[in-house]
Amino acid sequence: MLTYYWPPSGGAGVQRWLKMTKYLPEHGMTPVVVTVSPDRVEYPVLDESLCAEVDSRVRVYRTSCFNPYGFYRRFTGSRQSPYGGFANEGVPSFRQKVARFVRGNFFLPDARRGWNRYACREALRLIDAEGIDTVVTTGPPMSTHLIGLRLKRHRRICWIADFRDPWTDLYYKDMLYPTRLARAIDAAMERRVLLAADHVTAATAEVKDLLKAKSPRLTEEHFSVVTNGYDPADMTDTVVPDPVFTMVYTGTLAANYPLGTLLQCLEEMPADMPVHFRLVGKVDEVWAGKIREICGPRCTFVPYVPHRESIREVKKATVALLVLPAAAGYQGALPGKFFEYMGAGVPVLCLGSPDGAASRILAESGAGTGVAYDDADGIRHFIQKHYTSFLAGQRPARPAAVENFDRDRIAERFSRLVADCRARCFGA
Repeated sequence: MLTYYWPPSGGAGVQRWLKMTKYLPEHGMTPVVVTVSPDRVEYPVLDESLCAEVDSRVRVYRTSCFNPYGFYRRFTGSRQSPYGGFANEGVPSFRQKVARFVRGNFFLPDARRGWNRYACREALRLIDAEGIDTVVTTGPPMSTHLIGLRLKRHRRICWIADFRDPWTDLYYKDMLYPTRLARAIDAAMERRVLLAADHVTAATAEVKDLLKAKSPRLTEEHFSVVTNGYDPADMTDTVVPDPVFTMVYTGTLAANYPLGTLLQCLEEMPADMPVHFRLVGKVDEVWAGKIREICGPRCTFVPYVPHRESIREVKKATVALLVLPAAAGYQGALPGKFFEYMGAGVPVLCLGSPDGAASRILAESGAGTGVAYDDADGIRHFIQKHYTSFLAGQRPARPAAVENFDRDRIAERFSRLVADCRARCFGA
């Protein structure tokens, strides 16, 4: 299992495979993880508490890495590496624009590629020493899949390429100012990976469809959807519910997340229906200013907190907010926190496409509602409905259908997928 993001790295990118490796041993598979040494990289966020969640049966091997982000920080004057979607940068300065252009045109497919030669060397050593025949690579960063490509070329392995997000269709690609040549090179890398992998897994059906469309040689059988989920063990903490009606948002809130209509609705709420808004994580500076202006003392900003504490912040709230970026091809996104919202048993309001994946799952499971960004009536109806329940002292229970996204069940399904893939590769 090759993954760049691993504890003590924090953020959403860690959870998928940290949790998968936790439960795979229960289904006959013991993962061997190759990752980067934390003293050789610059993670946007750190969460030391996640180190304790690495299962004792999982062996972890760490390697060195060439890290260009130190140059990025010195050149731009930033104190940290950029978040996904550049949520920690606001309006980019001239130097940040130059750095983004360099990143988007000279570090393809991404600036994490400096890890590849170290990871590949360690993976080859482990494959030879231990007779490992199955390799999983996960992206972002998409450069990790180039390691799988090289391993497939040099060893007889079964290779599964896992996509948590789209590659060339990722929503903030244009923020890197790629030239036509850079786009063509990036797309060629993407096609090579997709065609060479023995199987491709995607976090959503929509991501799968985007990837499948990259070549007419790619068939439906070449892909599987393996969703994110929630860990029941993370939901066991007892919390005291907020005494006031509270809407919570966790994670990154970037500049291109459309909040305008929601904020207008909060501003127009009657005085006898005050809605408190708590944001946990990194919020774009412009949005933070507008939220303070509209919500005043009814808004709270909580800096990045450990993962378990973030879930407690959700469990205390009355409702949870999910906002999907307003970008083409992103309405199929299902962020990890989406499933944790549902696992926490808190009704979810999703701003995105009413026909998107998140809205569909919320409707089918009864865990919440999906509305369009500009659907003021839909937003007000959701808030009024749950405010009425709040006044009546009613806290909804987690719908039974949500248990389909239990991480243990997902690991069981993935173990069967691996067995099928190995049978096709080796005729076992």
